[in-house]
Amino acid sequence: MTASPSPIREIEIPNVTTFQRDVVGSYAPVVIRGLVRDWPVVAAGTDSVEAVAVHLLHFDRGAGAEAFVGAPEIGGRFFYSPDLKGFNFERRRGGFAELLRYLQGIVGKEAAPSVYAGALETAEMLPGFAEANPLPLLAGLDAPPRIWLGNRSIISTHFDASDNLACVAAGRRRFTLFPPDQIHNLYVGPLDRTVAGQPTSMVELNAPDFERFPRFREALGAAQTAELAPGDAIYIPALWWHQVEALAPFNCLVNYWWNDSPDASARFDAMVHAVLTVGHLPPGRRDAWAAMFDTFVFQRHGDPAAHLPAEHRSVLGAPTPQLRRYIKAYLMRGLKRP
Repeated sequence: MTASPSPIREIEIPNVTTFQRDVVGSYAPVVIRGLVRDWPVVAAGTDSVEAVAVHLLHFDRGAGAEAFVGAPEIGGRFFYSPDLKGFNFERRRGGFAELLRYLQGIVGKEAAPSVYAGALETAEMLPGFAEANPLPLLAGLDAPPRIWLGNRSIISTHFDASDNLACVAAGRRRFTLFPPDQIHNLYVGPLDRTVAGQPTSMVELNAPDFERFPRFREALGAAQTAELAPGDAIYIPALWWHQVEALAPFNCLVNYWWNDSPDASARFDAMVHAVLTVGHLPPGRRDAWAAMFDTFVFQRHGDPAAHLPAEHRSVLGAPTPQLRRYIKAYLMRGLKRP
């Protein structure tokens, strides 16, 4: 028998101090029902897609946006192509208003393409949106809001290097989370060539192939899940793996990422120069990064790339002079980032 994910813990709306001390300090996910129920964009979302569009376009100043567009056959699961040489979607650029109207136009249509636009910075795209839809809970944090739009979609299990508070504005979303120590049971794909920025589990969560990925059963036993409605929010700590499913024909989410120190963005590269960037972290977060190192560097759970074709193992492949040169160049690119 395969275990099912357990519910994510839910809490009452906290104040700023309680959120930082008890929620962020616990390094565990929580759902906060109704956190942003008073937002105008949430009120619009409970009214209609057209009302959301009117609200958002009020702030539009003509900025461009990029969207992922996939054929109806992908069923909203934005992922690699079957041969892992590419992806099952294309990237398209256009104006924000153009994207929004396109989404409006395909709502309810049969065989509609899958469309997903993520992490659009509202300060650039929609100046004034943050002030109209404020989040005092994150006061004092450098956490600018980003907006996510699309129809039904599945963003496969991945992690973020930053803490995350995600708020549903329209539609419904299902979040399935795995603690960091389950990384070795998630069968992670290529580290340096990703779908949307972060490494991704190769397992299809909703239809897992246990013959190919047998340890994923153990991951499911540790998983947690929640379905969020407009106005609800979820806190996801850094390095907690999560799949996000948008369940409605039109979905809008606003999220906030923030780091617990200025060098947090370098921590993935820190698997190579760990002492400088990881040694100072609190025990829980240090343990989370230890699980990363145990899997990819120390290989305490076996070869982390055994499930990948040899030609796609890249930095996890057998060390050769060519690969050594590539890794050095890869690290140099990382070290040049601010």
